[in-house]
Amino acid sequence: MTLLHPDDWRAVASWEVLAARADMLGRLRRVFEEAGYLEVETPLLSRDVCVDEHIEPFVVPEPDGDTEFFLQTSPEFAMKRLVAQWGRPIFQVTRAFRCGEIGTRHNPEFTIVEWYEPGATYLQQMDLVESVVRGVAEVPADPPPWVLGEGSGERFGRINYDEAFDRAIGTEVLGRSTAEVIGLARRELETVPDGLDESDRDAWLNLLLSERVEPTLGRDRPEFLFDYPASQAALARVRHGEVDVAERMELFIDGLEICNGYQELTDADELAERMARQSRRRVASGRRGLPVTSRLEMAQRVGLPDCAGVALGFDRLVMRTLGLERIEQSLVFPFARA
Repeated sequence: MTLLHPDDWRAVASWEVLAARADMLGRLRRVFEEAGYLEVETPLLSRDVCVDEHIEPFVVPEPDGDTEFFLQTSPEFAMKRLVAQWGRPIFQVTRAFRCGEIGTRHNPEFTIVEWYEPGATYLQQMDLVESVVRGVAEVPADPPPWVLGEGSGERFGRINYDEAFDRAIGTEVLGRSTAEVIGLARRELETVPDGLDESDRDAWLNLLLSERVEPTLGRDRPEFLFDYPASQAALARVRHGEVDVAERMELFIDGLEICNGYQELTDADELAERMARQSRRRVASGRRGLPVTSRLEMAQRVGLPDCAGVALGFDRLVMRTLGLERIEQSLVFPFARA
């Protein structure tokens, strides 16, 4: 039996934080209601799961041992099924679960706000994200200056992936080869992780992004980063051009990612191929494969309308709004006390 600290029964978040958090949730819901979104609820347990090379789900076997369910890492699959069926804007405030993600900015169980709007673009969704953040940040106490920026009347910043790299390290990267990206990383960083695969361009891009670029994002005011490498599309649509890009965006506040959004992939064949590719990569890295067929694929074969979707980490938004240093300070019982 694990030995517990005498205070492990107590909540970590203060009463004042809980009161502010409740107020923020109410404000968030009002923003969506005024924008014409319907709040929905989808299962936390499902046979389907978002297959991602880097995200590990919690697995829940049935007692008979023949069927496995997954605690959802995101409500994405289920919510897109609703969009395919009704084609109307929806949002959800729920829990998501990601095994092994724990630290000052991560908790394995966290509150996620996710929404989808048919007919909208990922660039248009930046406006709604800004409305959500501004609405939520109007807490009773004055928010610290890094939430809305020094000039809180200014629009949130917007910078594309190449521009952000150019600002941070003096060069664009989307058109560069793997060898060139590795060279940039070795030039910019004092040390690089041992054993980082020199054939994995995305791993080196992500290293540069996390170490050099992300700390510069959202410093004076919240800032959107958009148009990621096509190889990092996940379930976003790829826009083809001189350099292909994934139609993705993320919001950063003082270097911390708050949300990510996509122009959603609607092609069922491409969805099936991406899920299979992610599962193969998981197996190649020594982890278990995950189911590559899903009810979402069935829905997309019937027809998912053009839409944009966003997932926002509510606990992180609470952190930044209230000036907290660790995500556990925004939670009643973080993982260590669950």
